[in-house]
Amino acid sequence: QVRLVESGGGLVQAGGSLRLSCDTSGRTFNSITMGWFRQAPGKNREFVGSIRSDGSTLYSDSVRGRFTVSRDNAKNTVSLQMNSLAAKDTAVYYCAAEPFGMHIYARNWRSWGQGTQVTVSS
Repeated sequence: QVRLVESGGGLVQAGGSLRLSCDTSGRTFNSITMGWFRQAPGKNREFVGSIRSDGSTLYSDSVRGRFTVSRDNAKNTVSLQMNSLAAKDTAVYYCAAEPFGMHIYARNWRSWGQGTQVTVSS
């Protein structure tokens, strides 16, 4: 199983940017598909984006064009660059690893981080 630790959350004004990182350990990172989800209060966990071992990415419609998922195989980290943030992006953001089905479903991911809070003030 992969251990995941997120960092980089915080408070940012609407229109601003934030970069989240996820440090991994426990498996060969460069062969693992990684993903990001978020969960706002009272809502289900929502798919944000994912990146395969070959670098190909998938994004939800709500963040496409504003968020970018990237990976650094030398550092065993995956990042989420968030630009043009809005109040609707406020949530706890989770890093995930090793999906065994469609990426958009949280139930299909094997490993999770503890989450990091992102708050966007309007």
